[in-house]
Amino acid sequence: MAAESKQPLLEMRNITKSFPGVRALDGVSFDLYAGEVHALVGENGAGKSTLMKVLGGVYPHPEYGGEILINGEAQRFAGIRQAESAGIAVVYQELSLVKDMTVGENIFLGREPRRFGIILWDELYRRAHALLDELHLKIDPRTPVRNLGIGQQQLVEIAKALSQTARILVLDEPTAALTESEVETLFKILDSLRARGVGMIYISHKLDEVFRLSDRITVLRDGRTVGTDFTKNLDEARVIARMVGREVGDIFPKRTHEAGAPVFEVRNMTVEDPNVPGKFLVKNVSFSVRRGEVLGIAGLMGAGRSDLLMAIFGAHAGRVRGQIFVEGKRVRINSPSEAIRYGLGFVTEDRKRFGLILDQTILNNMTLASLPHVSGRFVTNADAEAAAGERASRELRVKANNVFTIVGTLSGGNQQKVVLAKWLLTKPRVLFLDEPTRGIDVGAKQEIYAQVNRLASEGLAIVLVSSELPEVLGLSDRVLVLHEGHITGEFKRAEATPEAVMSCATGHVKEVSSKQ
Repeated sequence: MAAESKQPLLEMRNITKSFPGVRALDGVSFDLYAGEVHALVGENGAGKSTLMKVLGGVYPHPEYGGEILINGEAQRFAGIRQAESAGIAVVYQELSLVKDMTVGENIFLGREPRRFGIILWDELYRRAHALLDELHLKIDPRTPVRNLGIGQQQLVEIAKALSQTARILVLDEPTAALTESEVETLFKILDSLRARGVGMIYISHKLDEVFRLSDRITVLRDGRTVGTDFTKNLDEARVIARMVGREVGDIFPKRTHEAGAPVFEVRNMTVEDPNVPGKFLVKNVSFSVRRGEVLGIAGLMGAGRSDLLMAIFGAHAGRVRGQIFVEGKRVRINSPSEAIRYGLGFVTEDRKRFGLILDQTILNNMTLASLPHVSGRFVTNADAEAAAGERASRELRVKANNVFTIVGTLSGGNQQKVVLAKWLLTKPRVLFLDEPTRGIDVGAKQEIYAQVNRLASEGLAIVLVSSELPEVLGLSDRVLVLHEGHITGEFKRAEATPEAVMSCATGHVKEVSSKQ
């Protein structure tokens, strides 16, 4: 095996990195061999992304302690460009694309083919087209990035990394927004890179991917190395126990809620694509949800799940038609503020873009949508606001020094808890959850699942969208399946098998029951 060769391609020795009041990395060591996939796992806040930012030159020397060696030679990167010149390409969890530029411009940004200082645009787009073909991404490289979905943007980031002649490729949660077919395409690409001798560091909370791809696994916890072992010597239970410092049982909580009376209904919801007139992202979708019920909405990427929720919440840019009923009364929702007034809450799939103001405090983010509820209608009562924030932070177990901590400094799982708290403080009748556990670790997932179960048991109606089928099946009382904007199936909890749901998700139609 590649990892049995004598000299590592990469060595990171005793790496330390501190931020004000926080020791993010405390003597972490890690190595990588040519042709190896070495998985790096741990809970959010364990230090994985920080370690990779040290490697990628985001945190330049001497902002960190320890040594980095490539093929036995010490490296001191002054910035990202030096790391790239040394053969390191990093696909970060947080996308770094320029939304107003085209796909091709983003792929070759700063490395455009030139002659006499003039960019050769035809050559740039020819190369971009070839890379996109390799990823089986059927998209014009002249398309502005802002017109792409988050999954397509992720593949563009990967294409950007592959455009560099990299010896070391770092992939930080690369499949978080990809469909199953896109994931399979990515895995084939990684296998070909492995055969070419590229060393890869793979960071993912999806342990099935880690065990499928990796040769070795290193676990970080609280900024320290817990251990490294060959993948063949480990199983998921042992890895999870190392990650969280304890044994983890069944990840989904025991169901403790019963559905009551209908509280929310949508009839014939149709959503037009804002970029392609006449194209419908959602067409004639109808459903209802009851008090104390978790309604799961499954489907592949592009099925229209997020577009449906954005349209209901009054936040979709396209033309929307359909009828919405809250507590049996028809309402018209043309903006998120109106949705909030009618008792709807919405945890969006992209928390950094739509859910949080990253340079504001936890408290400001938590109370953003509910100030009239928590501190008075006309004048902000700072004490009441702080008390509400502290109470929500305790209930959701947000890990931070206090509610005045800047939310952008939190781990992904804790950021997601802040978003959830923001909507719970509005006292919603219906809570929409779009990919509520994307990019968070198994421990934080368990806490989110427990909160979903608790909220449903308290009578809240919940609509859950997730690309992780086990999540939909493990939490939902009833499951709707979308395919290309249409409902192709509806299942009660007992009949919602993975095979039946995936059959509908790929276009096979099941007769939808009229009984709910």
